[in-house]
Amino acid sequence: MSYTINAEIRTEIGKGSSRRLRHAGKVPAVIYGPGKEPVSITLLHKDIINIQLNDEFYTTDLTIVLDGKEVTVRVQDVQRHAFKPMVEHFDFKFA
Repeated sequence: MSYTINAEIRTEIGKGSSRRLRHAGKVPAVIYGPGKEPVSITLLHKDIINIQLNDEFYTTDLTIVLDGKEVTVRVQDVQRHAFKPMVEHFDFKFA
């Protein structure tokens, strides 16, 4: 199964801006890899919460649509809330 996720580039970085994103229903994330600059992005929580429950989400290549360009990535790390069913941050790696 292939997953396509819409994302936006985020310009504000830090704890305060990440908290504001989470309160607005978004998830901060980063895409990084060897030989490429890291890209900070935001995802909509409602788009990601259900598909991240599937096991294939963590083992297959994902497509992130970023400003009209498709970027192929793999999930590197996920940070979840301690007791709420919420995702707090994603780390993706260029595939």
